[in-house]
Parts: sequence; C-alpha cells; structure tokens
Amino acid sequence: MDDDSSQAPDYEKPIASARDIKSERDAWNVIVSALQDLTDDTVRGRVLRSVAAFLSIPLEGENPRSFTPPTYRGAGSAQTGGQAAFSEDRTISPKDFLIQKQPRTEVERVACLAYYLTHYRDTPAFKTFDISKLNTEAAQPKFTNASQAVDNATKTHYLAAASKGNKQIGAAGELFVQALPDREAARAAMATVKPRRRRKSIGQNEEAEDDSGHNE
Repeated sequence: MDDDSSQAPDYEKPIASARDIKSERDAWNVIVSALQDLTDDTVRGRVLRSVAAFLSIPLEGENPRSFTPPTYRGAGSAQTGGQAAFSEDRTISPKDFLIQKQPRTEVERVACLAYYLTHYRDTPAFKTFDISKLNTEAAQPKFTNASQAVDNATKTHYLAAASKGNKQIGAAGELFVQALPDREAARAAMATVKPRRRRKSIGQNEEAEDDSGHNE
C-alpha cells in the first residue's frame, strides 16, 4: 500500500503567524494608498504589472518573465536578489538602448546607463568612470561634468550608494528607466517610490516671506 504520510491534511499544515498577517495587512495598506494617489486606472494597472514583473509575481493570465515594460519593445529586465525577474533581448547595444529610452537630461542619461550596466553588463556596482566609459560607447554627447551628473542622479534617487564608494541604481531609477520612453508612466512610477519632501515649519515660511518682502 502506498505511503501517503508525506501528504499532510490541511488541518496539519502550518498557519500564518500573527506577525505574518500584520505584515501582509501593512503591505496591502501601503500599496492601496500609493495607487489611490494615481487617478488614472490605466496608469494604476501599468504600475501593478511593472511591480509584479519586478518581483517575479505571476498575475492571472500573465507571465512576469515575458512582461514588457510600458511602451518599450527593446530589452529590459528587473533584478531581484541578483536574478533577473524578466528579460528580453539582452544583446542590445548601449547605443540602441539609449535611442529607445530617449533620456532628455544628463541625469536621465546617467540613470539609463546605470540600468544598462546593471542588467546588460552584470555590473550592479559602478563608479563614475564606468558611466562615462559606457556613455562614450553609446555614442552619446560628453557629460558637462560626469561627477556632478552622477551626484545629481543620486539626489534625484535614480542612483543610490553602494559599498566601497560605488553607486548602484535605486528602486526609483529601475522603475523610471523601465517605463521610458513613456514619460507619463515614468513619472507615475517615480511617484510611487520617491520620498516626499518635508514641509517647512511655520517659522521658516514666515522668514521666507519676510525675505521676499525685503527684495521688493
């Protein structure tokens, strides 16, 4: 007779702990709150699909590994724990990648180059030199000041600090580049992850108003 002992009945399977339930509820509240800030249902769906693909979570009727970021038909991959969550053509050249993404500023170009280094050159941690070198390979205009451009990309949250003085692409940078060249989707993606600015105190506002009055 076959041994069915390995197939435990439902009542013997472990149940979620109170801590797990709370974490799940908190995550649900954060996600719903972020999506409520977006008024367009199309944008909400696009963000949901992008996040699901980023985390390799299958949605009903969709395969996250075959997911294509909004309006982008070239190459793309999101990284989770060092592994690609989805991917397409990884042989695309940096020049073609930049042409497809259409960055408009030096900071956006830094984000695109950082994304390419991470996902197409297996270089998740990089220096300003690596960005400049790839920029030349992509036949892009020379940066006015490469170090300043990288610093500005960090302040804009496209990049983040890594070990040993290196930089790495941040969560905001990942979603922003994935959404390009659809700028509406890129802005919506940034809105879900970019920290909100702190409001100035009343005293600071009053001081600012006084200063503006003196300039008349």
